[in-house]
This record gives sequence, structure tokens and C-alpha cells, in this order.
Amino acid sequence: MKISTITNWAYGVTVLLTVLSGIAFILSVDSAHDERKAVEVHLVLNELGEQLEIDAELRTDEARLYVMRGDAAHLAAFEVYNAEEHRLEEKARHAEEFGATSDELALLLEINKQADTLEAIELKAIKAYQAGDAQAAQDLLFGEEHYQHHIQLVKDVEKFREMVGARTSVELELAKLRSDWFGLTARIMLGLTAALFLAVLYFVLRRRVALPLTRMTGIVKRLATQDYEVEVPLDGRQDEIGELNAAIHIFRQNGLERERLDAERRRDLKMKDLILQMMHRLQACQKLDELSDVVSRFAPQIFPELAGGLYVLNDQRTALRRAGAWKTPQPSLASFSPDDCWGLRRGRAHVSHNGKEDVNCQHLADTSSSALCVPLTAQGDIIGLLSFKDLSDGEDTIQEAQLYLEMIAENVALAVANLQLRDRLTQLAVRDALTGLQNRRSLDQTMSDRARENATGRLTCMMLDIDHFKRFNDEFGHDAGDLVMQSFAGILMESVGKRGTCYRFGGEEFVILLPNLPRDEAFALAEEIRRQAARMTLTHRGAVLAPVTVSIGVASTPDGGPLSSLRTRADVALLKAKDAGRDRTVCEPEAELRQVSN
Repeated sequence: MKISTITNWAYGVTVLLTVLSGIAFILSVDSAHDERKAVEVHLVLNELGEQLEIDAELRTDEARLYVMRGDAAHLAAFEVYNAEEHRLEEKARHAEEFGATSDELALLLEINKQADTLEAIELKAIKAYQAGDAQAAQDLLFGEEHYQHHIQLVKDVEKFREMVGARTSVELELAKLRSDWFGLTARIMLGLTAALFLAVLYFVLRRRVALPLTRMTGIVKRLATQDYEVEVPLDGRQDEIGELNAAIHIFRQNGLERERLDAERRRDLKMKDLILQMMHRLQACQKLDELSDVVSRFAPQIFPELAGGLYVLNDQRTALRRAGAWKTPQPSLASFSPDDCWGLRRGRAHVSHNGKEDVNCQHLADTSSSALCVPLTAQGDIIGLLSFKDLSDGEDTIQEAQLYLEMIAENVALAVANLQLRDRLTQLAVRDALTGLQNRRSLDQTMSDRARENATGRLTCMMLDIDHFKRFNDEFGHDAGDLVMQSFAGILMESVGKRGTCYRFGGEEFVILLPNLPRDEAFALAEEIRRQAARMTLTHRGAVLAPVTVSIGVASTPDGGPLSSLRTRADVALLKAKDAGRDRTVCEPEAELRQVSN
């Protein structure tokens, strides 16, 4: 067989192996895309299940508040949450359109069924209340049937999220295995290509002129070890040596391209892995400080050439406060107005650069290099901003990374929105909606915690009751009664300050816990509260309300004393104050009636 024929066959096999190697690399990259798709499906389904549970709970809360207070605003809120729940249920019925399996779809339908059952009970309770049977309505909403269905809904949602998480983990693992397998295949192909070249070169070396082949031996060996920095001079000879020289030159170019593609693939995989790690940690954050720390730690790893900052919009939506920053070359603004950022004005990502045709954001102190502002939006509302600044000499770094930066901003926005929603729900759980004081549940939890922790030191408990409160409701209406309680709650918070904690016990009764406060000072504080309440002048719809008087019972525990009877003893003292004619303070344990005249 002629040398040219052998060379042609070897070259053909080399090209085939190169194509197979390229196909393996492409399949490896496609596996990485599968990983991203699995993550996106997981996020959509997980958010759908969580939102079904949250909206069902909010709808239940509004129904309960309506049958307890009769306020039409709660009924309107119930209708709004009910409509949103129906929209989510319709979306859940078509969950297969965005990646749900048949088992997950069946579980979503079961969740819809539980939500519909809860809705039916709540609608029945509302009708009963509107028919005048408030007790029946409350029994329905606070009864065992409603509780069991609600618990089952919560369990089904948790099971759904676990099912989605398990499936996503399996898909990610399979995609990673496929990517690793195709990568290994590509390397084997490259190794076979190098081995074939070496074999052919060795054979030709023995049959051709030794001098030109000797000159090329070092080049071939370096290429075989994937050292593509070696220079391959082009030889214009029209024989086997020239053809071999051209083939080696092509091989080097292909190797350089493969090396570049492989480096890009590794960078891309590392970036995606870091983004995925950051997303997982964002989902586990419980405070905004934790979230900003996660972003500040991972953002420089994902984009080493970019500095940045995380800003959160305040509750009044008048300013953005810096929650975190990384790699900033100079001190950045701690806060600025939303109008200073073109990204927030436009509601979309905005690139600023000095000398370019577009305008620059006013909150940027330095515009010598590119900067990107990405608004953080959740449920259509802007809640903050991610700002990035290019520290490299190139001008395309921001543009090349913009897609990933916007994806990170979407996940940060969802995490911030979830934290804000969690904070609001926490406040609703421990605060009384009318007065803003902590509620009875919070009081019971505080007493339970102190008892469990064996807290030492004196604890003083005040029980306060607004005298003849029913007359305000009967003579002036419930709005006037609400005004009295809100005004009295303001007096409590102002008088107690940081010395203790104020609670609304129920109805017109309030409780104050005062740790480590001497008995005489507690009595003086109670008298000060009573006098300030009596001095209040309240008007409602042009009518002056009657003076507000309160009866107060005070009880204390000795240092390290038991807490089990503290509230009961304070209540007994309060009853003695009422029996003695109201508008006075009674201290316990001496049970001595002590009154200060107005």
C-alpha cells in the first residue's frame, strides 16, 4: 500500500474522530442545558405549590375575620384571594404544560380538591353568618372538619414539593452523568486521534527522508500532549511531507478551537453550578442580611470582573437602601431615590457607559466603565435593584453576562419577596390587627418560653381593663370603640417604652409584662397609665366621647419564682379593683387597695 494511500486513510479516520469528538462536546453542552431546564421546572412547580397553600391560608384568615368582625373589607379580601386561588388551581390543572409528571399532576389535583373543600366550608360559613347565625359560621371555620382539610392541604403541598425536588435531583444527576460520559468520550477520541497521528508519522519516518521528519517530530509530540502553543510552519511541498505538514497545521487549529470551546464549557458549567448553589442558599435565607451576604459572597465568584451592590426599596417606596456590596472600587451610595436610576424608571435592565449614545443613571458616581442596573421585580412590583460595574478593560463583559445577571436578579427578587412576605405573615401572627400590640398568642408563647428556660429575676404582670367599654360601642358605634382601644394602646406603648412588652389580651383587656422592675415602680407606672387615660379627650364624628377610665391589677413573682399563677393573681387583683369601684390600681400579693384620686 502506498504511503499516500495510508496517509489519506489516516487523515480520513482523523477527521471522523474529530467530528465524533465535536459531537460528544455538543452533547455534553446539551446535557448542561437539560440541567438548567430541570431547575426552571422545579422553581415553577415549587412556587405553584407554595402559592396554592399561602392563598388558601390567606383566604381562610379573611373568612374567619369576616365572621368574627363583620367587616365587609374582609369579605372583599376573601373574594380577591378566592379568585387568585381559582386562577392558581386552573394553572395547576395544566401543570403538565410546564413540566409536571402525571404523579405530580395527580397530587396537584388532590391539592385543588382540598382547596375546593375548604372553599365550600368557608362559603357555607359566610352564608350562615349573613343569615344571622354567627356561631354556626364560627363553628364551621374553626371546626375539626375545616382544620383536618387544611392540615391535609398543607401535607399534600409539602409532599408535592418533596416529589418535585426528588425528581429534579434525579434529572440533574442524570444530566451530569451524561455530560461526564460525553466529555470522557471526547477525550478518548482526542487520544485516539493523537495515537493515529503518531503511528502514521512513525511509519512515514521510516519510508521518507529523515531530515524533514526529524524537524517535525518535536511538533507532533507536543501536539500529542495537547500543547497547542507550538508553532507549525507551513511547508509548500506538493508531496506526502507537505500534505502531512498541512494536516498537522489543521490539527493544531482544531485543537486550539477545541481547547477554547472546552475552556468556555468549563467556565459555563462552573458559572451555572455557582448560580445554582447561590439559588439554593437564597431559598434557605430567613433574613435580608443573610440574603445580602449570600449575594455578596457568590456574585464575585460567578463574575470576578464585576463589582456590584444590592439595593432594597423601602416600605414607603421613596428610597433604595443598600443591603450589600462587593468589590466596589470606591464607596457607593448608601441610598438614593428610585428616580435616579433609569432601570427603575423603565422597569427593565439599563446599561450606562460614558461616551455612549444612551443616558447614564444618576446614582452612579463613576461612569468611566460600563455599568448595568437590573430592577428586582416580583409579582409585577419593583422591590429593589441589582447594580453591576465592569472592572475589566474590555467593554463587552457586561453585555456578554447580561443574560445571566438578569436570571440572577429574577431569583434574588423572588427570594427578597419571599422574605418580605414571611415578615408580614409573622407580624400578622404575633400582632393584634387593631391596636398594633402583640396578641394573646404572643403572650402565651412568652410565658411558656420563660417557664421552659427557667428565667430568673422578678417579673411583674399588669392586667388592665377599660371600664364600661361597652357603652362606647352602644352609644357611639363600634368605630368609636375601636378609636378608644387604639388611643389607649398608644398610651401603653408610649408609657412602657423599653421597660416591658404590651399585649392585647382580648376584648378591652390588656396585659403588660415588666421584667426586673421593682414593685413600687410598677405601681407608679400603672398609676401614670391610668391618669393619662383619664386625661384623653376623644371625639368621633363630631361627638365628644366620655372620659376613659381603666382598672389595673398588678402582681409580681419573686426572683426565680413560679410563673404558673402570675397572670391569675394579676387577674384577681384586677377583679378587686373593679369590685372596689373601678378607675384604680390594686397590687398583689398584699392585696392592699391603693388608689390615687384624679
